[in-house]
Amino acid sequence: MRGNVFRICMVAALLVFAGAQRPLSAQELASVQRVTFPSADGKTELVGYLFSPARAGAGRPVPAVVMMHGRGGAYSASATTYDAAHLAVRHSFWGQEWARSGRIALLVDGFGPRGYPQGFPRGSYEDRPAELNEVTVRPLDAYGALAYLRTRPDVRADAIGLHGWSNGGSASIAAMDHLAPARAQTDPTMGFRAALAFYPACGLKGLFADRAFKPYAPVLVLHGSADEEVSPRRCETLVDRSRAAGGDVSFVLYPGAAHGFDSPARLRQRVEANARATEDAVRRARALFDRHLPP
Repeated sequence: MRGNVFRICMVAALLVFAGAQRPLSAQELASVQRVTFPSADGKTELVGYLFSPARAGAGRPVPAVVMMHGRGGAYSASATTYDAAHLAVRHSFWGQEWARSGRIALLVDGFGPRGYPQGFPRGSYEDRPAELNEVTVRPLDAYGALAYLRTRPDVRADAIGLHGWSNGGSASIAAMDHLAPARAQTDPTMGFRAALAFYPACGLKGLFADRAFKPYAPVLVLHGSADEEVSPRRCETLVDRSRAAGGDVSFVLYPGAAHGFDSPARLRQRVEANARATEDAVRRARALFDRHLPP
């Protein structure tokens, strides 16, 4: 398909909503548009993919969600063309979910504009370049996306959430801290209203070694006990310390679920623990944003 607007129809057969598999109707499918906007780092022009509800609310602005990809990047592992038609199925799954719920979703490609559209393989953490740092750089991308969304007349400026996976989940945690430099570079009174962090690595380069993580808005962290890439126990400890310090952060651990459990790809969803975790994670994610970003 050509142009800036695409229909990601192949996702319709894979989406899992509240435990029931069914294709989305043409009326439910979101359009996906490529957009560009500056990172809050002041030097990087980012690429984003905007999922908009198929039926707009009669011109009324709607809530929005900024989505932050993991170490694999924004695109399918088999992609050789980096565009909306080749997004990773997980990102299309959630972009369609948020649009279906009446929200605009913006997937931020933070790797492609910096020369790494293909992302990075498992076990490559120590070899990744500093310009992709999930503590100091990627939160600036999230706030760049936030600022961009606030310029759009179809978005409610006071109702924007954050949703990250793996490395993007770590970036989301760093971005939500009340002392985050990225937040200080924008209007601190107009931050994200809530955040989801799916299977993040919670070491965060020692960011919270000497103090507790204190988010300025509610954060939900979801992990699988069989995560083969990062430590769920480390995240549980981070959350426990945060809650002891008064942080509004919750932690859910899914028995037997793996890293990337929410991917609708058959390889992941044929594992019963992943399918159960996905069903519950969709329910909890919806509930959090319904509470703080009501459509």
